[in-house]
Amino acid sequence: MNDRPNHPGFVEPPAADIDAATRRLMSALDALESAVERRREADRDEDELATRIQALGADRSRLADELDTSLVKSRKLERTNREIAEKLDAAIGTIRDVLSSEGRKQEAHPEEEDHSELAAALMEHDDDVDAEDDEE
Repeated sequence: MNDRPNHPGFVEPPAADIDAATRRLMSALDALESAVERRREADRDEDELATRIQALGADRSRLADELDTSLVKSRKLERTNREIAEKLDAAIGTIRDVLSSEGRKQEAHPEEEDHSELAAALMEHDDDVDAEDDEE
């Protein structure tokens, strides 16, 4: 059997032309293979990026929840602090009243113990608390 086509006027190209065409075909196939590999890499990078974005979104949600929880705790602590300060102020006032009445009793009965140092310390503490309240 003959590999040549049965067309009248068909002239077989020279071997050099066939070799050149084969090299161009091989070069084109190599370029196509490289392009396919680059595309696969880009797809992998996109998938990896999507995974990272999803993880960042989850982290953001978790951090937002933690921040909300911390804010609630902070407000609760501030409220408790104010309540304690009010109770301390009331206790200091009661102690001052007791010391004042003790002072009056002592004037009437000088043999009892002197609490003037304690009263002065309480007055000084009250002045410090007022100054801190003014700073807030």
